Amino acid sequence: MVSDDWLALTEETPLEPELPIIDPHHHFWERPSWRYVLDELVADTAGHNIRQTVFIECSSAYREDGPEELRVVGETDFVEAIANESATGKHGELRAAAAIVGSADLRLGDAVAPVLEAHQAASARFRGIRHRAAWADPAALQRPSAEPPHLLLDSKFREGYARLADYDMTFEGWVYHPQIAELTDLAQAFPETTIVFNHLGGPLGLGPYAGRHNDVFNEWRRTVTKLADCPNVVAKVGGIQMPVNGFGWEDRARPPTSDELLEVNRRWYEHTIEVFGPERCMFESNFPVDRASCSYTVLWNQFKKLSAGFSFDERAAMFHDTAQRVYRMDRY
Repeated sequence: MVSDDWLALTEETPLEPELPIIDPHHHFWERPSWRYVLDELVADTAGHNIRQTVFIECSSAYREDGPEELRVVGETDFVEAIANESATGKHGELRAAAAIVGSADLRLGDAVAPVLEAHQAASARFRGIRHRAAWADPAALQRPSAEPPHLLLDSKFREGYARLADYDMTFEGWVYHPQIAELTDLAQAFPETTIVFNHLGGPLGLGPYAGRHNDVFNEWRRTVTKLADCPNVVAKVGGIQMPVNGFGWEDRARPPTSDELLEVNRRWYEHTIEVFGPERCMFESNFPVDRASCSYTVLWNQFKKLSAGFSFDERAAMFHDTAQRVYRMDRY
């Protein structure tokens, strides 16, 4: 759990506090050492005009009994209750989890259909699935990888993936940068399914990638450019403040300012926006995971500074409209 005292060492006033934002990527969980639910999100978002958010699965609150493949639906039950509480307005204007993305084991093949149906029955806000495919050498993660290699190429996975289109569900593409080409292959094979490219494809910066950000960037740029050629892929811009990205913010005596963040992150962000176009990009927080490196205010100040030279419509797309369209959210 990140120290609030450490984050408070770098304070900034929220820029453009009236600018409407949909945060399309955050998590809720209640863990023994870390609680992050509605109160915590409301506190973090204070000062920016966060209108709505999208919850993304994080293996939280699974059912403890019943068929194994359906236990993941407990997370949707958990988040739906939070979304209903937020919708009362008792916690301010923020409408948290106005869209929900959950988990399902797509390796079930056609048998995943009842799981998808159970998610939709649990919440009218349910929009898609994230079956995490991020695999890397344990040295790059400093732990064993929780996911198998080459998951996106697996025939049984693809059998289950094909069912997403039947339920009008999106797919969250969470990979590390060496796997981006596999995500491109998936997008080309299933052009009817929208893929949301998570966290800029997870550029790695630890283990064999430590101190090699330029090399990683050059490889990443090439594969991201090819991914952007797939019209069914949209990109989340953000999510690279995690320790695995190797920028070392979490080891500093003080958290970075928005200017310091932007100096390091700009080239990754600008290339993504260049190849996808603002109409296929959305800024994301990835909170509370990226909270390991900076505060919510600093993070969004960075995005506002980055986008200052874009047109009104381009900024509206990246801060709000792309997420609203992709996740089929009511205007609020």
